[in-house]
Amino acid sequence: MTVYLVGAGPGDADLLTIRAARLLANAQVVVHDRLIGPGVLDVINPDAIRYDVGKLPGLSQSQERINQLLITLGREYEHVVRLKGGDPFVFGRGGEEVRALTDNSIRVDVVPGISSAFGAPLLAGIPVTHRGLSHGVTVVTGRSLKGSSIDFSKLANPDITLVVLMGVERRRDIATALIKGGLSPSTPIATIEWASTSSERVQRGSLDGLGELQVVAPAVLVIGPVAELATNHVETLIADLALQP
Repeated sequence: MTVYLVGAGPGDADLLTIRAARLLANAQVVVHDRLIGPGVLDVINPDAIRYDVGKLPGLSQSQERINQLLITLGREYEHVVRLKGGDPFVFGRGGEEVRALTDNSIRVDVVPGISSAFGAPLLAGIPVTHRGLSHGVTVVTGRSLKGSSIDFSKLANPDITLVVLMGVERRRDIATALIKGGLSPSTPIATIEWASTSSERVQRGSLDGLGELQVVAPAVLVIGPVAELATNHVETLIADLALQP
C-alpha cells in the first residue's frame, strides 16, 4: 500500500509530469487541495474516490484531520494519491504529511511538481535570476504562524530577487518593511495571479505602489529588478545565456 504525494504544478494540466498524470489516471483514491486546476482534475481516473480537502479562510480542514484521513485511506487502499498544488515540499506542508504517514508505517512516494514560485514568474517572462540584475533568489511565505512573523526588512537585498507566496493580504506591510530595510521605493515588482490558467493576470509596478495594486489571490509577488523584464525579453535572455562561458 502506497500514498503518492504528487505535485500538480501551478494549474495547467499540461504542466503535470508524465509520472503524475499516470498516477492520477490509475488512482483508486485522490485527496486534493482547493487550487487544483480543473484540467488536472480531469486527468483523474473517473472511477476514483475523491476527497476535496481544500482550505478556505474561516472554513478549513485542519492539517491534523487531513493527516488522519491519509492514514486511514493508506491502510485501506493500494493506490492513494495526495494531490497538492505546485510542489508538495514548497510551503505545501508535504513534509508533515510524509511524517504522519511514515510514523504509521505507511509507504510514501513523492512526485515533485513545478512550484509556482518559479513557474509563475517564468510564465510571465520573468527570470528570477539574470546576469547583471539578480545573483540569486529567495522564496518566502507572506503568511506568519501564530506567535511568529517574518521580518521582511532583513530580506531587503537589491541583488537578490524576492519571490513571495501567499503574500497578497500582507503586500502593503511587506513593501513597507522592505523599504525600511533599505530597498529603493522604485524597486520593480510584479504580481502574477492564477498563473498558467485562463485567468492569469500580470501586473507590474514599483515597490512603493505594491500596496495599492488590486491583486487577487492566489498570486505570486516578485520583487527586484528582474520584475521589469517581460516576454519580449526572452530572445535577449537566450542570447545572453549563449554568451556565458
